[in-house]
Amino acid sequence: MGARLADAVSPYLRAHSGNPVDWFPWGDAAFAAARRRDVPVLISIGYATCHWCHVMARESFSDALTAHELNAHFVAIKVDREEHPDVDSSYLAAASAFTRELGWPLTVFATPDGRAFYAGTYFPPLPQRGMPSFRQVIAAVGEAWRERRGQLEETASAVAAALAEASLAQTAGPLPGEAELTAAVAALAADEDRVHGGFGRAPKFPIAPVLGFLAQRAGEGRALARRTLLAMAASPLRDGVDGGFFRYATRSDWSDPHYERMLTDNALLLDVAAELARGASDDDEVVAVGRGIAGYLIETLQLPEGGFASAQDSESMVDGVRTEGGYATADAERRRTLEPPPLDEKVLTGWNGLAIGALARASGAFDASDALVAARRAAEFVLAAHLAPDGTVRRASRDGLMSSARAALEDVGMLADGLLDLAVATGSVQDAVIARRLIDASLDAAVDQAAVGAAVAEPGAAPAVFAVPGGADPVLAERGLALPTDPAEGAAPSGITACATAAWKLWLLGAGDRYREAAEEAMRRLAGAALERPIAFGAALELMTRFATPVVQLVVVVPEREATGRPRADDELVRAARAAEASVTLIVTEAEAAAFADAGFELLEGRRLLDGQAAAYRCREFVCALPVADAAALDALAP
Repeated sequence: MGARLADAVSPYLRAHSGNPVDWFPWGDAAFAAARRRDVPVLISIGYATCHWCHVMARESFSDALTAHELNAHFVAIKVDREEHPDVDSSYLAAASAFTRELGWPLTVFATPDGRAFYAGTYFPPLPQRGMPSFRQVIAAVGEAWRERRGQLEETASAVAAALAEASLAQTAGPLPGEAELTAAVAALAADEDRVHGGFGRAPKFPIAPVLGFLAQRAGEGRALARRTLLAMAASPLRDGVDGGFFRYATRSDWSDPHYERMLTDNALLLDVAAELARGASDDDEVVAVGRGIAGYLIETLQLPEGGFASAQDSESMVDGVRTEGGYATADAERRRTLEPPPLDEKVLTGWNGLAIGALARASGAFDASDALVAARRAAEFVLAAHLAPDGTVRRASRDGLMSSARAALEDVGMLADGLLDLAVATGSVQDAVIARRLIDASLDAAVDQAAVGAAVAEPGAAPAVFAVPGGADPVLAERGLALPTDPAEGAAPSGITACATAAWKLWLLGAGDRYREAAEEAMRRLAGAALERPIAFGAALELMTRFATPVVQLVVVVPEREATGRPRADDELVRAARAAEASVTLIVTEAEAAAFADAGFELLEGRRLLDGQAAAYRCREFVCALPVADAAALDALAP
């Protein structure tokens, strides 16, 4: 019955193609069918490596009687939340009106025009612990639709109106200074689990963006980030064989993990390790964790064509039985006899941007040339496959098939940010130029969309600073269900913060004040909420920390590069530069510096060797000291 899903790009949808449920993919056709039949819509949202999604698929969506009831009284839509993050965000927000237990699988019942009137998450096949069975739920919803339809439509309209109104709420404020950022660190420290590490109580997630913020803060912030990373690394949350981290743990001591492994978590935790190791390369514990994560990304998640898979499943076959965690808990010798859990081989643009940036930064922090090679391979694949000739960003692909899903703001920002880290690590101006084009297009799209929407804008609604060229998901937009990009950050930076971070880095390289102004304005919009709830705005607070820190730009011009493309690591000046505190550090040849300058990156203008030898230029907001040629002289320039 699920034949419409058989050719989907998403492995999650393809896995449901054999269900007796008559699934539709996300699109206008499903809603047209619901209007024609005058029945409600079931929107089931999950992802390929989600354990409870697998469970519900086996228990309910594979059951013939359940499928018969669904097919008779509903139009059923299956959505991969990773392929359609805007759809997931919209319905997750709507679901919050009906349940506090948000997560996946997300089960939403909606009118034929897509407005939610009831929602939940996982429903069991039989009633248990006060929870109705899924068949009871669909029977009750079907009966309510037939007998109390007007009431359901009123509920749906009220929820949609409340979400639209809430999206206009402003939490802007002045950019935080040192005192406010210190208070945010203190608030996070107060929530630390002093026994097992991490924050709050079970279930516990890595919350990598928060660790990124803490790692930027000297003193207690950095110490807290290090404690947390090492506590998680020593716990069952980390795979002791291949070095990757699992998605989350159900207990406060990090035991009983859910064993799916996400590209986002591992890329961001690698970035945290790289930041902690910067200037402290003798921290063997942190370096070991970082190298382990990099190894997992390269050896397991990187696909043969160069892009990174989205995740690795929690379940696999062990001795003929499908089990969660059977492979992950096996030792190295036993694993050699087992088939590893499958990968979700869907390549997502934004998530690959996170991996590209993290590996590029890790290559310097851990002196790891393989990390830089992996970052370059991923960038070449994504730029060739996911960036259209007209500059349009594509969201997802798999095995050469391109998804029709509209790119999200995170795709623009994360890819641009990763390319800038790669440009800094390799001296490749072309990566920086592409990143600038992406951010320019996003800034221009925000201006265009603000002009179109000005006539209908609510009073007090500030236009977005960054936007996706082409606008929101068209199916959501047509039904008035598209919400502004969610600025909150759980497992990964928001699209807003990712774009602002890339804009800030462009300014650091001398691309122009426009980028700094845009980054700061975007963060002003989030400042109030970020200081109120630092646990949900880690990446934004990390960027705000950079705003509050004196800007130091360090350029080292070297005679040549190694065959790997990295600067010669045996040069004492290069080693000193890598260890120095700086907002951005570039190690380039004269030709590379000239190429950056010619492309409009003013920081690199006039950067040359000294008498044929390496030279370091230390600048504070583009005001540069005379170049020096040895490590001691460079150290003497620091305050």
